[in-house]
Amino acid sequence: MKRRELLRQTAALSLVAAVPFRSAPMSVSDKAPTAPNPLKPPVQGSIPVAFLLSQGAAVIDFCGPWEVFQDVTIPGRPDQGFQLYTVAGSLDPVQISGGMKITPNYTLQTAPAPKVVVIPAQEGDGQALVDWILKSAETADVIMSVCTGAFLLAKTGLLAGKAATTHHDAYRGFTRLYQDIQLKRGARFVEEGNLATAGGLSSGIDLVLRVVERYFGREVAKRTAYYMEYQGQGWMSENSNSIYAKVGTEADKGPYCSVCGMDVDPKTSPSSVHKGKTYYFCMPSHKEKFDGNPEQFVKTS
Repeated sequence: MKRRELLRQTAALSLVAAVPFRSAPMSVSDKAPTAPNPLKPPVQGSIPVAFLLSQGAAVIDFCGPWEVFQDVTIPGRPDQGFQLYTVAGSLDPVQISGGMKITPNYTLQTAPAPKVVVIPAQEGDGQALVDWILKSAETADVIMSVCTGAFLLAKTGLLAGKAATTHHDAYRGFTRLYQDIQLKRGARFVEEGNLATAGGLSSGIDLVLRVVERYFGREVAKRTAYYMEYQGQGWMSENSNSIYAKVGTEADKGPYCSVCGMDVDPKTSPSSVHKGKTYYFCMPSHKEKFDGNPEQFVKTS
């Protein structure tokens, strides 16, 4: 039973339901700087949404979007707006950030064809994941990344020649690895046809509200945010991360991962020495990438 359905059974919510819905006051214009490119939902049935997971997936990157999708209700429509499921390389439990473990619903081979794909920050970036994204993109309405999930999406080549964003701490690493992608610093999210990228962490919630708006309109998205008690308004303005547009240098930010650009603690982070210089990494898999081809990262640092 979904939380919304459970809450509806309580007397308290019954009282609230008797009051006509009113949107919370907005301090910004309801108009987005650019009108959303509408998406056509099916006449009936739910929209399948796949959450692609591998080791180290960031909890909020996919659980935040999951919560948004599951809380969507469309007046006059009996079906749930979205059908959600997780996809991974196998059905073995995936250990995600903070030690949580999730058992995937499907493997890459058995997953139903999605109309929306959510790619959170994660450690995996193998060819099997890349191939699955490419195949899904052939029929999907939206392939979206959250935070440094943009690195995995970029690896597919789908973003080549297009604009994208990622977590502000990863701007440096992203531009170093993907010089053919226009990085938008300070963007809450970026939409490019059937591709979309969100900034860090909570930005994924806003991008999904935007996706909901594209399918079912602004009022449905507003109702969803209101139900969630989510007061963030970034989904109405893709430029609402402007505070992150200027990223400091190593001198004023401190050491960063030599692969992705994320901040690191040199006292506890993995490291490698190459030609007499020490390089630090935010995770062991990034150290392995560096060790496999140091010059790829050194020459563009």
